[in-house]
Amino acid sequence: MQDSSSQSPNIELGELLLKSGIINQDQLKEALRRHKEGEGKIPQILVKMGAIKDEESISKFVGKQLNIGALRLSDVELNPEIVKLIPQDIARKFNVIAVSKLGRTLVVAISDPNNIYVLDALKFITGHTIQPVISPEESIINAIDSYYSDQSGLNEVLKGLDEGEIELVESDDEPADLELQQMVQDKPLVKLVDSIIADAIKRQASDIHLECYEKRIRVRFRIDGELQEMAPIPFKYRAAIISRIKIMSDLDISERRLPQDGRIKVKMQDRPIDLRVSVLPTIFGEKVVMRLLDPKGLMIDMTKLGFPDLALKNFQDAISLPYGIILVTGPTGSGKTTTLYSALKTLNTVNVNIMTAEDPVEFNFDGINQVAVRSDIGLTFAAALRSFLRQDPDIVMVGEIRDEETGEIAIKAALTGHLVFSTLHTNDAPSTVLRLIDMGIPDYLVASACKLIMAQRMVRRICTSCKSELKEKPEGLLKLGLTEEEIEKMSIYAGKGCKECNGTGHKGRTGLFEVMPISSEIERLIVNKGSTMDIRQQAIKEGMVPLRKAGIEKIVKGIVSWEEVLAETSS
Repeated sequence: MQDSSSQSPNIELGELLLKSGIINQDQLKEALRRHKEGEGKIPQILVKMGAIKDEESISKFVGKQLNIGALRLSDVELNPEIVKLIPQDIARKFNVIAVSKLGRTLVVAISDPNNIYVLDALKFITGHTIQPVISPEESIINAIDSYYSDQSGLNEVLKGLDEGEIELVESDDEPADLELQQMVQDKPLVKLVDSIIADAIKRQASDIHLECYEKRIRVRFRIDGELQEMAPIPFKYRAAIISRIKIMSDLDISERRLPQDGRIKVKMQDRPIDLRVSVLPTIFGEKVVMRLLDPKGLMIDMTKLGFPDLALKNFQDAISLPYGIILVTGPTGSGKTTTLYSALKTLNTVNVNIMTAEDPVEFNFDGINQVAVRSDIGLTFAAALRSFLRQDPDIVMVGEIRDEETGEIAIKAALTGHLVFSTLHTNDAPSTVLRLIDMGIPDYLVASACKLIMAQRMVRRICTSCKSELKEKPEGLLKLGLTEEEIEKMSIYAGKGCKECNGTGHKGRTGLFEVMPISSEIERLIVNKGSTMDIRQQAIKEGMVPLRKAGIEKIVKGIVSWEEVLAETSS
């Protein structure tokens, strides 16, 4: 009985779509077959088959048939107070979400408006008259995840902990190892740690920070390069949570005096994700930072990194050379590794031997030989690079040039027929030349080996869902070196903050690039001991766009905010 009743609305919808000529008999027959085999509901199957464009089209069709409205939830910002008129467990059970309230009437988005039982149940639970609007099932699920996320799963898990499902340790002393071993295996605590990781993945965070203070434990996610504070966790669970993470990372839970590093491998929706774990003792407990390495979130298509046309052409020309060294510079977190990965992906063909030395290896690529540097056992960048040259490489990537020895071997490799990629920590492209010479590498070798030096920064994009033009031009634009006349002609945009961007006004990131090909004139300046300013002026004369100017160009296009450019670039 249960099975037939659950199929009935799907079959009715299929028949309705058939009669209206939206699908044909064969498509309905195939969809019903897949539905009976447990592949999902009829609307979802029809979309997968390509018979219908998307579930939203089905929602609009059903809405017209039943004479009720259809709503695109992604286009509206809901009031959290109204959303919570329907308890979260009920919202998830019936796949509904409260949209708005007019007097005693509650407008509710629902994927199956034919279900009279759901409407009656909602009327009883909320005490309001229910006015349904139809929305795709997936849209409602996403809205529920978004609007109930901060309070929902976490609070339910914490409630389970408080109800005595595990033994809590109230004292300030750390629990004994045996107690911790028992605590970390309890299902509510396992679920709590899993929910923190899952929430970070859903929000596309790059890092999770768990920080212990005197009376609280703070949870922060780094999203688009900025740390954002999440729902707090009661301080009494600190030892159990950290120990659970240590066990997942194969670390020693009894060691609380020394830093430890480990890895966790998880799967979310059949997507493998690696977490690099660092545990550091602090005066009030251990701080945990988990770096999320999600292959799906790695942008390695260089045409989508944010390169202007000329900069992209110069970079692509350089990586097509048979030998030489290409350097990408910038501070930690500026996207250097992503840029190098994008270049290697472009060059990764069956007739090329590519070898990399990384600390650590963040993502695995088929067809590329990747080596993880381990300085503790003598496997340094220099040692790895020296071994690479005996492995018949065509292309070599060294994660970072940190010292004279690594720099010299990289330069010599570039001069003996290898294409070498590496990174340095310098502020701009021209100053990289002086940095290499200061390391002890002769200027004539730097001039001969270097083919292109590129400085870059990552800046947050303005959220396209809440982007609007500012009526008044901010005074801070003058700090970018713009004149009042230039500012007057510009349109300046900013994000107001919405559900899509978690109220930040920013969503996603893009790159700012300062690309300096080493021309014959720049080579001459290097050999003749020209200053950084001389090299910069010559590079600009040859078409190099400095970082700040690259940022201003993206401000004018409405891609990034002026505050981001001011914070990430110097004049």
